[in-house]
Amino acid sequence: MKFELQHTDPFSNARAGLITTDHGQIETPVFMPVGTVGSVKAVQMTELKEDIKAQIILGNTYHLYLRPGLDILQRAGGLHKFNSWDKPILTDSGGFQVFSLAENRKLSEEGAEFRSHIDGSKHFFTPEKAVDIQRVIGADIMMAFDECTPGDADYDYAKKSLELTERWLQRCIARFNETECSYGYKQTLFPIVQGCVYPDLRRRAAENVASLEADGNAIGGLAVGEPTEKMYEMVELVNEVLPKNKPRYLMGVGKPENLLEAIERGVDMFDCIMPTRNGRNGQIFTKNGVLNMRNERWKDNFSPIEEDGASYVDTLYSKAYLRHLINVNEILGLQIASIHNLAFYIWLVQEARKHIIAGDFSTWKPAMIENITRRL
Repeated sequence: MKFELQHTDPFSNARAGLITTDHGQIETPVFMPVGTVGSVKAVQMTELKEDIKAQIILGNTYHLYLRPGLDILQRAGGLHKFNSWDKPILTDSGGFQVFSLAENRKLSEEGAEFRSHIDGSKHFFTPEKAVDIQRVIGADIMMAFDECTPGDADYDYAKKSLELTERWLQRCIARFNETECSYGYKQTLFPIVQGCVYPDLRRRAAENVASLEADGNAIGGLAVGEPTEKMYEMVELVNEVLPKNKPRYLMGVGKPENLLEAIERGVDMFDCIMPTRNGRNGQIFTKNGVLNMRNERWKDNFSPIEEDGASYVDTLYSKAYLRHLINVNEILGLQIASIHNLAFYIWLVQEARKHIIAGDFSTWKPAMIENITRRL
């Protein structure tokens, strides 16, 4: 994987770059739709490519390992062939799922034992196994296995957790270096900076990760319960240390305004389930603010979902029609909302890129945040 830093904003740390993988190029900043079990919920691959204009999607190691399972994925020729997505794919390592299964998992030096959320069966992930699974999935960008520390963890827990993550990281790198992709193209491994909300731990973690000279680096363990301002503080601190000539991926973030704030602080890559999950619950993000489509006020509003929106669904359907579909739990409503929100997120980061290149990102961003955070 290669990264070219193309432009930097003169008044902030915002940057525009180009990532090159064997499955294509990615212009940054970039938002990655989340395809948890091999699909982005309610959205076809043709819509992702042609209308939403996604450049890369994310797959989930834990969920794909359980279903459809590694045998099926390997026999299919990897996730790209299984789900007919011919552009880049990034996989997480399963670390966040281990975090979210706190009541059904047990951590040790060797790895993490957990019970499946599907049938209660026991499984054991080691750093080596996380790499092996991602090799089978065939992601272009793989993530190191880590423990995602809760946002409210005390210092002692956060320190011990970081130390475990750093030992696991060394094992991930060793396994990655002694194995190869099964499908004839190159894969890369990103280490993850942890350390909770403690500046000395975050700085230490970032210095360790920077010293490894990986193709790119991730920032994890944020947007997991800590105050938003703490998240921004940690991102700023970490990006002071991480190398400028490598892409920086902020995992699992977040609201549209979070993306713009993080871009200003030097982040290049994002993923989040929010556009699809919130869309399925009737929340629509637009250039002029946020709509709750379940509200009575949209019942007889026959104007487009969004004038001059980012997707074909924006002018094809009215607010009244989308409200009706969502309120009667019609599957089409979930699909329209998901397509709209994903297209909006990707439009937003692409607009940020344009303004970084134009040199006026710092004046564009405050006005855009004011617009997109309105409640309509």
